[in-house]
Amino acid sequence: MKDRISIIGAGSWGTTLAVIIAGKGIDVELHSVFGEHNLKMQKEHQNKLFLKGIVFPPKLKINSSLKEVLRNEIIIIAVPVKFLRSIIRRVKRTKKSLKGKIFLSAAKGIEANSFKRPSEIIKEELRNVKTAVLSGPTIAREVASGVPTACVIASENKHTAKKLQKVVSTPRFRVYYHHDVIGVELGGALKNIIAIACGISDGLGFGTNTKAAILSRGLVEIARLGKKLGAKEVTFNGISGLGDLATTCFSPYSRNRFVGEKIGKGGKLRNVLARMNMVAEGINTVKSVYFLSKKKKIDMPITKEVYLVLYKNKSPRRAVRDLMSRPLKPEILG
Repeated sequence: MKDRISIIGAGSWGTTLAVIIAGKGIDVELHSVFGEHNLKMQKEHQNKLFLKGIVFPPKLKINSSLKEVLRNEIIIIAVPVKFLRSIIRRVKRTKKSLKGKIFLSAAKGIEANSFKRPSEIIKEELRNVKTAVLSGPTIAREVASGVPTACVIASENKHTAKKLQKVVSTPRFRVYYHHDVIGVELGGALKNIIAIACGISDGLGFGTNTKAAILSRGLVEIARLGKKLGAKEVTFNGISGLGDLATTCFSPYSRNRFVGEKIGKGGKLRNVLARMNMVAEGINTVKSVYFLSKKKKIDMPITKEVYLVLYKNKSPRRAVRDLMSRPLKPEILG
């Protein structure tokens, strides 16, 4: 393919996307927002900070110039949501005309205070660009190592979604396209909250029964909020919903599950985060979603308890007890 792809954000996921796309013969320019990180990757031909041991293919080049990477038509944004708006504003200052560019968001989260999804932030700041989102059960190291994986690209424009589908798909990374941008983005963001809950369960020494209950009832909460915000309920039964949720709740590589596990074992959030190189998006997402659910008057008991454990120092065991002792009622799916 003749496309030259730019990727802004050289964490584990941005680097993984760069590796697999370049591996199929497409020229890829990877740009870290940290200048020193660009220099290290150029020298070492790998990202030792976030994806050690995965050597860059020949078509993957590190470009420290933001202005130069913005020349390309397709620009993938793979940065944590809490930094997304500031980076997009830097993009806007660097290149005034971005008309016709395609911005593919690979971020999973919700912006604090505004409750905006990544694609909404990009459109709000850049206006005259085409947008799409990438989500699904995609543990970065597994994808980079060639483990067969499926995910979803969603866009309101079918042509844009199908174009990106062809660019990103590989024989071991199968990409579906979708039209429900809201559902796909919310599935990717909200599952991190449930993964933290599952990690807490692991840390407390509970078993598969407990985790299955958290996962299934967590999916109900996700769909309940998603439907209220305009998503299609059926989307949450797919790859970007149930698929991503299951992976993040069970994988030993899941950052959000890991944080929950450490909290369940008695760790303090600030100490857990201080020892991590990478961002666990669910930490910020749970705060945003907790206040959003209160604003929208949506019952999300698991989300509420995770918020109280992380931000109000509630005992994880007490949180479990309070969840289990709520008034009995019929199973409501939605």
